Amino acid sequence: MMRKILTRDFILGFLTYLSFLFASFTLIPTLPVYLERLGSRETEIGVLVGTYGASSLVFRLLVGRVLLRYSERSVMMFGAVLFAITFLACIVFRPFWPFFIVRFFQGVALACVDTSAFALIVKVVPTVYIAQGLGYFLSAVSIAMALCPPLGIFIINHSTFTLLFLVCAGLSLCAFFFSFALKEQNSVKPKGDIPDSKAPFLEWKIVIPAIVGFLHNVLWGTIMAFLPLYAIKCGITNPGLFFSAVAIMIITGRTVGGKILHTYNKEKIIVTFIITSAAAMITLSFSRTLSMFIVAGLLWGLSSAFIFPASMAYAFEYAGSSGGTAIGTVRALMDLGLAIGPMTMGIIVHLRGYRVMFLCLTLICFINLIYFELYVRKRR
Repeated sequence: MMRKILTRDFILGFLTYLSFLFASFTLIPTLPVYLERLGSRETEIGVLVGTYGASSLVFRLLVGRVLLRYSERSVMMFGAVLFAITFLACIVFRPFWPFFIVRFFQGVALACVDTSAFALIVKVVPTVYIAQGLGYFLSAVSIAMALCPPLGIFIINHSTFTLLFLVCAGLSLCAFFFSFALKEQNSVKPKGDIPDSKAPFLEWKIVIPAIVGFLHNVLWGTIMAFLPLYAIKCGITNPGLFFSAVAIMIITGRTVGGKILHTYNKEKIIVTFIITSAAAMITLSFSRTLSMFIVAGLLWGLSSAFIFPASMAYAFEYAGSSGGTAIGTVRALMDLGLAIGPMTMGIIVHLRGYRVMFLCLTLICFINLIYFELYVRKRR
């Protein structure tokens, strides 16, 4: 199984995605701090963080269609170069509107690299091993999450934000060189795609199950935007340690849980870890010490270790399609969650505070659970 999954193109695609995520995740704890130091309010921080996901949402739909005509390699190379340029622009531009434009184009870069990387992996991994393949590929997220948030905080504590942006630009160029080394894919397109000008932007059959991932990412987007500020207000000197705890649990879960994704019912996996997500949000609402933040991070990491690959594989099975358009649709809905989360929860933080915000996220978990149990499973 490992030999069939870990091919040359899989490894290069993984390294491309990992380098891109290194640049992206370094911003997770540092960008809110950067914006706050420049005088931005919580609502403005929520908009600037959420713009990344919102622009990615729009352009994923276009990228899904572009992949019907252009190779995954070409799209990844373009996205990596664009990402590097945006980090150089961060050195010059300041909030609000100039920085809003930078975040918009960073979302475009995310749409290009992320969607094409997933399309490449779905293409090169045998269908029978797709859940395990996605799990191994998503370990790039875990590795970047473990290393980059603490690294980002370390850089801004001991140097300047200019150095931070230069490091991120260099990592983006690494992603370009790894994608450049990929071979052009000449294999047959999946059945779910129609490679002509009338091809749809959305795979409508996959929207219903993909809403589960959308609701989960509402939580994730909010955590990325506001947990660093919340942790600093509680006296935590390095909020990146929370994200390291998340990543350690994701890596552990996917390392020992690959067989679970292959052998256990995906519906039961999704239900179990939606409940685990709710437990993480409740823990965060009462967290005041580093140890409590670590516990919450471990719970959140455990849920994310299984929900992302299980919900994606379930969505592909549900819709009977795993082509570029289907992948673009799933990832676009996930981006919509990343955008809506910080934008809406920024208003709640401004009006009611962080504890109420985390309790609202707990309510979203139970809405997700009810939606999946009473609508998605019955409709299938």
